[in-house]
Order: sequence, then C-alpha cells, then structure tokens
Amino acid sequence: MDSIKAFNRFTDGLTTDGNIMPVLFIGHGSPMNGIEQNDFTAGWAGTAASIQTPTAVLVVSAHWLTRGTHVTAMEQPRTIHDFGGFPEELFKVQYPAPGDPVLAKSTADLVKSTQVGLDHDWGLDHGTWTVVRHMYPDANVPVLQLSIDYGRDAAYHYALAAELRKLRERGVLIIGSGNMVHNLRMVAWDKLGEPSYGYDWALEMNEKFKLAISDGNHDELIHYSRMGKPASLAIPTPDHYYPLIYMLGLQGNGEPVAFFNDRAVGGSLTMTSVRFG
Repeated sequence: MDSIKAFNRFTDGLTTDGNIMPVLFIGHGSPMNGIEQNDFTAGWAGTAASIQTPTAVLVVSAHWLTRGTHVTAMEQPRTIHDFGGFPEELFKVQYPAPGDPVLAKSTADLVKSTQVGLDHDWGLDHGTWTVVRHMYPDANVPVLQLSIDYGRDAAYHYALAAELRKLRERGVLIIGSGNMVHNLRMVAWDKLGEPSYGYDWALEMNEKFKLAISDGNHDELIHYSRMGKPASLAIPTPDHYYPLIYMLGLQGNGEPVAFFNDRAVGGSLTMTSVRFG
C-alpha cells in the first residue's frame, strides 16, 4: 500500500495547492561555497525559503556527463567529493538526503525520445550538494540527479527537458547547476577577492545571455556559438552551460524570470542565477 501511495504522489497531477513549481538555474561556482556562508549561498537559501517545500529536488549538474541519459535511482545517494586541492573540512562534508527510486522511475518514464537509465552508482556530486545543502540544510527532501548526455547538442537537451515539465506539477523542484560564463583557464586568481570583477567579454556575454532569457529568445541561447568570439570565451566547453538549456526547456510560455546572485568572479566566471516561474 505504501508503494502505491508513493507512486500516486508523482502521478496524480498538480501539487496539493495547485501550484506549479518554479525551476532554477544556479551558478554554483567554487566547491568552497559548500561550506562558506556568503552572498551566493544566502541567495540560494533565500530562494528556497521563498517557494513551497518541494516533494523532491531533481538536479541537472554540470559534473555528471555521460553517454546516454541516466537518473539516480538509489534509496540513499552518496556524497561525491569530485574535486581536489581544497581544505580537508570540505572533504568531510556529508549531505545525507534520501533518494527516491519511485520518482526516478517516474522521471524515466516521462521521457519518450530516449531511454533513461536508472543509475545506482553515482550519487550527489558537488554541483548538487554544495548548493542544495544551503537550500535544505536538514537533508529531509529527496534529491536526485539527471545526467547530461555529453555527445548531444544543446537543441537535443532543450527538447529532452520539455518532456520533464510534468514533474513541476508534481511538486518537484528542478535545478540546473552550472555557470553561464565558465572559463577556468582564464580565471584571474589574484582577483578572486575583488567583488564582481569580470573581463569585458565575460560581462558582455552575461548581459547578452540575460537579455535573451528575459526576451524568451531560446533559439539564440540554444545556438550560442553564433554569438561570436565572446561566446566561445564564455563557453569554451558546454558542460556548465547545458544545465541552463535544460531550465529553458522546462520554462512555460509567458513565465516570468528573475535574476539573482548576478555577479562575476575571478574575471571569467559568473554566478548569475535565474528563477523561472
């Protein structure tokens, strides 16, 4: 009986109050944000406080790149410390949020364009837990991840995301975790302490991305390579950009957008985050 109730929770339609959950694109930045209290983490926590508590969180993280698409389907996902060179304190962090195999199966079933694998090996990488632990510090909300098929282009990911819109009606908060502008090779490490320091091309592209998002110009964002050299500097590889594409695919017609944490870091990164709906 309990399993039937759990299944119905994700198949009966709208949330109990009839609201459709927003979707979020989060600029996650350094793994150190996982243990720091700063303006960025306050923005994440404040955003979580401004919406109803979700039935679950589904994250598309820049740090789970696969062949094919997969969703975590274990009861208790592990905390993955997928980085190096940081303080031991960061490696000791555990975020023991439960998983939800029923939701994982329901998510996979929604996608008709490709087969979504049910994964029992991955867990929660730092693109997920460093953000979500500030949003839901009690780790009492189930958290799942959806992988990025890295052999596919932005248009493919945009279309796949649209197939998952029904989850928003079922109380699931979907988060894309990456960075709009993300060029680690060009980081000005000596400028990390300067607030909102960004190269001209990084600030230019951040504004262009925001304008296209505000205007609902998804085609321009999908075909970002047409924006010229500044775009190639902002997105030398699309891993941190694809999570934004997923959130665009999940956006409903006419839904409002709001930006927060809209700052550059180290010259070549932006933490700009977006709430849709």
